[in-house]
Amino acid sequence: MNEHLVLTIALPLLGAFLLPIIMRSSLAMGVWIGPVILGYGCWILANLWLHGNEQPFSIAIGGFAPPLGINLYVDAMALLFAFATQLLGLIFWPFRLDQDTPKRQALMLLLVASSTGLALSGDLFNLYVFYELVAVSTFGLIAASSSSAAYVATIRYLILSGIGSVLTLFGIALIYAQTGTLNLAHLAQLAPDQLNNDLGLAAFLAILIGIGVKAELFPVNTWVPEVYATAASRLSAFLAGLVSKLSMLIILRLLLLIFHQPEATQVILILGILGVISGEFAAWRAKDMRRMLAFSSIGQLGVIFIAVALPDERGVLAVLALSLHHMLIKSGLFMLADHWGGSLERLRGIATTSPLAAGLFVLFALSLVGMPPLPGFWAKFTLITELAGQTDPLYMIGLLVFLLATVIEASYLFRVAAKMYQTKPTDIVRSNSPDSGSLSLTTASLFGAGLIAATVMVSPLGDGLQAIAVQAQDVDLYIQTVLQQPLGEGQ
Repeated sequence: MNEHLVLTIALPLLGAFLLPIIMRSSLAMGVWIGPVILGYGCWILANLWLHGNEQPFSIAIGGFAPPLGINLYVDAMALLFAFATQLLGLIFWPFRLDQDTPKRQALMLLLVASSTGLALSGDLFNLYVFYELVAVSTFGLIAASSSSAAYVATIRYLILSGIGSVLTLFGIALIYAQTGTLNLAHLAQLAPDQLNNDLGLAAFLAILIGIGVKAELFPVNTWVPEVYATAASRLSAFLAGLVSKLSMLIILRLLLLIFHQPEATQVILILGILGVISGEFAAWRAKDMRRMLAFSSIGQLGVIFIAVALPDERGVLAVLALSLHHMLIKSGLFMLADHWGGSLERLRGIATTSPLAAGLFVLFALSLVGMPPLPGFWAKFTLITELAGQTDPLYMIGLLVFLLATVIEASYLFRVAAKMYQTKPTDIVRSNSPDSGSLSLTTASLFGAGLIAATVMVSPLGDGLQAIAVQAQDVDLYIQTVLQQPLGEGQ
């Protein structure tokens, strides 16, 4: 079954190229190719999770043993995010039929394939290639909404993402010039001697800013409100819920394996704090629901960056818990935004006409601000206790900013909830987007059910995430799995 893992990347890539051709001859067959491919990918990954070896493994593509060639590294964290990619791709699949359907579905398959590659790749070259494929597919999907605002947002995103790509490539080039390798396991061996210096720090900062464009890192996150407000809500949910977390996963891997300088974590912590402040205050002032959610996403990604800067497995646990929680909540909220659409003022009294949607919003809001016993409480409690245990004053500033942001977050979310439950409803105008209506509400309900299930199973989920965090932080295990040799040999 391990060798079938490559199909979770190869089949969506192949489908992306063949689907427009197939749809010319058989529209019915073409519409279902994507869901079948993604469903099969979910089945492969679920089988590996349930029946595979608990130990991580590496796959050498083309038979070239690492550090030569391309390899996939599969541990519990990579498997978790790869499965989430395939599953969310299936949930947010664009079923609507029109003349742009072949293009939209092909780009969605390309986005899922490249996102899965980001989760599984074990070398910097492959990560960069998949990162660029994510960018290309995202540009096309944003522009597919065919509005002038979407075109403008796409151009701005294209420029900023292009700058990020150049910076990422520059950082990778610095690493290769210093070490002669791009394999992450080999780099983990060489890093203490060859990258624990100013050149290594410069390479990390270049990659951090470059990858940070898609991770909504301050200050390269100015594209977020424009794109999330103009793109299709299902795409916005996929980008905010998943793609930003995959970019965060890359940064976390690099920190754990290669860049152990305290200056690297300090930069991440400072940028995370600035992201929380800028995002939450902007969300508090927003008048449109989708823009509010976009700015809120920036603030919450800032919180996750603060967790990334923590030094031990409890920090990795906080990153995983916050990321998965944000993936669930933000996806559901964007579906509600698509169901309602427009200005926040339109939501006055909406609970009388759409009680299920209003109840889902309140449920998501309570978990987002950390109301026990919902999962958001445990994720935030993990971060608070870990920050409180640090001696560096900068972490104390991060803790204070995080607590202040929670108060601001509660203020604007509950202000919206209060409007929903006013007794005199105004005329509700739903979004004119093609995805609005019962499908969006059904999808939001699915995420609400997932949140309730996570609440019931919070204890075993916490234990599972703890085990994943411990495994992800084991650098020696990573090296031994990929290079098939103990640490210290072959240097």
